[in-house]
Amino acid sequence: MAKAENTKSLRRKVRNSYIISTISIALVLFLLGSVGYLIFNAVRATDLMKENVAIHLMIKQGTSDERIAEIGRELGAHEAVKEVTFVPKAVAAENFKEQIGSDFVEFLAFNPLPDAYEVKLHAQYSDKDYVRKFEKEAASWNGIEEVVYQRAVVEQIGSNINKFNLVLLLFGGALLVIALILLNNTIRLTIYSKRYLINTMKLVGASKWFIMKPFLLRSILHGVYAWLIAAAMFLALVAGLGEGLPEVTFLAESRPVYYVLCGMLLLGILISALFTLFAVNKFVRMNTTKINLY
Repeated sequence: MAKAENTKSLRRKVRNSYIISTISIALVLFLLGSVGYLIFNAVRATDLMKENVAIHLMIKQGTSDERIAEIGRELGAHEAVKEVTFVPKAVAAENFKEQIGSDFVEFLAFNPLPDAYEVKLHAQYSDKDYVRKFEKEAASWNGIEEVVYQRAVVEQIGSNINKFNLVLLLFGGALLVIALILLNNTIRLTIYSKRYLINTMKLVGASKWFIMKPFLLRSILHGVYAWLIAAAMFLALVAGLGEGLPEVTFLAESRPVYYVLCGMLLLGILISALFTLFAVNKFVRMNTTKINLY
């Protein structure tokens, strides 16, 4: 009777250890998935900020319509240019009038603003060095009088964004290392509870792979269970952010969310199987006389 109760108690402890291990993996996957999602949105927000910086190419007075159209075609074919908008001088005057709140054209009796092209570059071409290069290139074109953009904004965006991305990556890396260390200890404790079973299988002549195989299969299964829990938590987080902070999650797209979920699944299976392999291998290689001393 006492033996049966001890057996039930041992099974309960083993089951609880696997539950704790699965929950630990799920929490790690959830944290890593959330950080990955945050990093993606930060990078996407960075790209949008860079791509919204406008560069104005002022057309010289007296430039022919043919040359103005040709400049537009050159800009449209340029590899760095994402968007080109022609701004006639009349439209520029209306925009400027709205900004200052008075009709300066009526006061001056003429419109001093030139026709212009408003250009926005792709994010990868929006660093300050390339913008300066593009400025020199465009200024040398026939029909361009001046290239105007907010230089301070371009430099500030690049500097601040690089610092922010560095901090975010360091935080994500530190979180990954800490989580993996804690998870490794959890899985090792789970395997520790079965050290006598492993030792018994060794004594009856079981091969190393024969001993490891059921542990690895179970670890993969628990990795999938952990992913299901983590995926549910992650999707709830994304949905909650979408409802509560729509201005933050306007960058959220379905494809990146799928990427994060797939990454969580692969990572869950990988870390569960890998740490289980290391832990089981340790007890398989351990001397039988030392199994009680571990």
